[in-house]
Amino acid sequence: MKSLLFSILLFFVSFISQAQNGIIRGEVFNQLTNEPIPFANVVIQGTTTGVVTDINGKFEFTALTPGLFNLEVSYVGYKPKVIFEVEVTNSRPAIVKFPLTEDATQLEGVEVTAKGFERKMESPLSLRTIGTNEIKRNPGGNRDISKVVQSLPGVASSASFRNDILIRGGAPNENRFYLDGIEIPNINHFATQGASGGPVGIINVDFIREVEFYSGAFPANRGNALSSVFEFEQKDGRDDQLTFNGIVGASDLGVTLEGPLAENTTFILSARRSYLQFLFSVLGLPFLPTYNDYQAKVKHKFNNKNQLTFVSLGSLDDFSLNDKVLEDTTDENYRANKYTYDQIPIQNQWTYAIGSKFEHFHDNGVFTAVLSRNMLKNTSYKHLNNDESQPKTLDYLSTEAENKLRLEDYRKVNGWAINYGVGSEFARYTNRSSFLAYSAVADKTIPINYSSELDLVKWNVFGQVTKGFFDERLSLSLGFRADANNYTDGMSNLLEQLSPRFSASYALTQKVSVNFNTGIYYQLPSYTTLGYREEGNLVNQNDGLKYIKAEHLVGGLEYRIDDKNLRFTAEGFYKKYSNSPFSIRQQVALANLGADFGVIGDEPVTSTAKGRAYGFEFLAQQKFHNGFYGLLAYTWVRSEYTDANNQFVPSSWDNQNIVSLTAGKQLKRNWEIGARWLFSGGSPFTPYNVEASMKRDYWLENRVGIKDYENQLNTQRAGNFHQLDVRIDKKYFFDNWSLNFYLDIQNAYAFSQESQAALTALEDGNGELVRDPNDFGNDIPNPNNPNSTIPDPNNPGSFVPDFIPQTNGTLVPSIGVIIEF
Repeated sequence: MKSLLFSILLFFVSFISQAQNGIIRGEVFNQLTNEPIPFANVVIQGTTTGVVTDINGKFEFTALTPGLFNLEVSYVGYKPKVIFEVEVTNSRPAIVKFPLTEDATQLEGVEVTAKGFERKMESPLSLRTIGTNEIKRNPGGNRDISKVVQSLPGVASSASFRNDILIRGGAPNENRFYLDGIEIPNINHFATQGASGGPVGIINVDFIREVEFYSGAFPANRGNALSSVFEFEQKDGRDDQLTFNGIVGASDLGVTLEGPLAENTTFILSARRSYLQFLFSVLGLPFLPTYNDYQAKVKHKFNNKNQLTFVSLGSLDDFSLNDKVLEDTTDENYRANKYTYDQIPIQNQWTYAIGSKFEHFHDNGVFTAVLSRNMLKNTSYKHLNNDESQPKTLDYLSTEAENKLRLEDYRKVNGWAINYGVGSEFARYTNRSSFLAYSAVADKTIPINYSSELDLVKWNVFGQVTKGFFDERLSLSLGFRADANNYTDGMSNLLEQLSPRFSASYALTQKVSVNFNTGIYYQLPSYTTLGYREEGNLVNQNDGLKYIKAEHLVGGLEYRIDDKNLRFTAEGFYKKYSNSPFSIRQQVALANLGADFGVIGDEPVTSTAKGRAYGFEFLAQQKFHNGFYGLLAYTWVRSEYTDANNQFVPSSWDNQNIVSLTAGKQLKRNWEIGARWLFSGGSPFTPYNVEASMKRDYWLENRVGIKDYENQLNTQRAGNFHQLDVRIDKKYFFDNWSLNFYLDIQNAYAFSQESQAALTALEDGNGELVRDPNDFGNDIPNPNNPNSTIPDPNNPGSFVPDFIPQTNGTLVPSIGVIIEF
């Protein structure tokens, strides 16, 4: 027996010892010219283990214990660079690429230190970089970038199930997203048309190499953004072997396949399918979402000077109702479920983006040509009383399609970095809508029924110059951009949308720098607003709709300890909005809307709303170092928009105080634990106009409360929100494959935030609506039955209001499995 146990033990010891064969392969090259850099030094941070690149700029580490490693690379004449958290397993070699930037200030023989945090002269502040492992392991993030960015300064968090990205008091439609330099319209499933956001992200984190997040100081080649720009840099598919990843997560399962297609051609492909609808059914929720998505990238290198990349991303979403929640009227959640069931329409949506990017590297820079297309189709409908035999109260079908071309050149000449280019776009928007809408001006429900087609041609030009002075202690960047289109005469004039920007940074010491940026940015109103018609006319075109304008002013300090991967930043910001669309029908700026499902902007507006957002941010960030990482972010922000009386009042995104604390530690035997605590001040909300909502003729047609935007815009607030998320990972590394189990608990102490109570009409024990005895209305004889009466249609009376308490926040534990081979 002892000999048997000894043999088993010997087998596992042998098995484990065979498993310590991790490999890192990579290449170091000139970012500007794409030429390999031979004889560069590559070192594993915190060790004396290092290698030198060969004549082709390639390097390799072997016999590594599986885990996470930071790599440093340096070479005389180039700025040193760190890549954080390279994940090493036994199932496949880790592939790393080091693009280095030339540094004219280095002298041969001078010792250089790799910098843990890179800064760009064009955007010296308000730029954060997120690595793929930071996304994967983020507590409560569920591998979703929209949730992960809630840890960063300036980003508001929410207790609801949506992924709306709210940056420095801005609305959720003020952000732009780029995948390998190709613009994609939205990164979430079940997007709100005319805004953004949704409950689940589309982008697969297994594709991502890093994410650059700009909350200000946008580069000139990125337009149509007022609050943020996201640059998702995807990794290339493997060129050495075919590999497979499988994941079973909290809400979906997915597969990722990558490898070589041919010589110098690689691919990476993924697909996901949700099972969220089954979970929601078990939990007794009134709606059942189902989503599917795919992501793909193919890259071909003709040679070191020319390469072509294809990327694509798409989703298919269905949103249906769960009538089983209405079967048990004694359920404590029955009233809340019935309210939601009565409000939410059935929705079907699909979207895709596809594009190609050609890059030609010349002697002192790179020329880039990007051609892309994206499309959204959005369908939703609602029957009266959810009875399909009854007429539809909502029947909506809309499409948006954009075809884009961008040509740009980036080069360095005598220390000057110059980026310039042009862009053009053809867009087509269609809409066929029939719904009922309440008009605050007319104080009644009006039927909306229209069809629309809109063809829009857009064009733009941009340029930016950057230069370092005094051994690059001082860096200055000046840029401009101008956008135009053929919608109106005003919009067709490039000078009307001239967007200058200026950044400066000065290094007071090797560790301390002061940074500054100012700029004017423009964003085109949504297609739902541009394409809205009445009696066949584009009413907002005739009313002189304008680009939305935002003026930014940002200043800050940064203190870095590069050898500890530690930095501290403090920034103050001010944003001034003008020409923002104001709803004539609802008497509210559209910037206050968008944090819900549906459609925003298909109504008459004027470009008269004004806004402002200002505040202060502090960040303390410890990148991965000695097995530990941490981040503390605090934001104080005020966000205001004008109301119907042209007075500034808090906007819907005025959270005031935002705190994020994230920390994690790698433990022995491949265990890792992390936690994140979020706090956000309560968001303002607008009370209902109860009297108008409870009118009999209105309620029977609409079954939704009317917000009193005209007189009580955002005069009340929800309770403060906070929650604790915890994640535990355990990884197993075998000879040719690896296994990762994780437990992720969102809202670990089950905090529940009080939000605005839902308004509905009171029902009696038989499910009949109770009429208000103080406004019962007049009855008249029933023409079909002389022995009975019916309410007078000219004086219908009102129902008794009823308020259903609403809370946000649920403890959500999830277990995931990731298999890699």
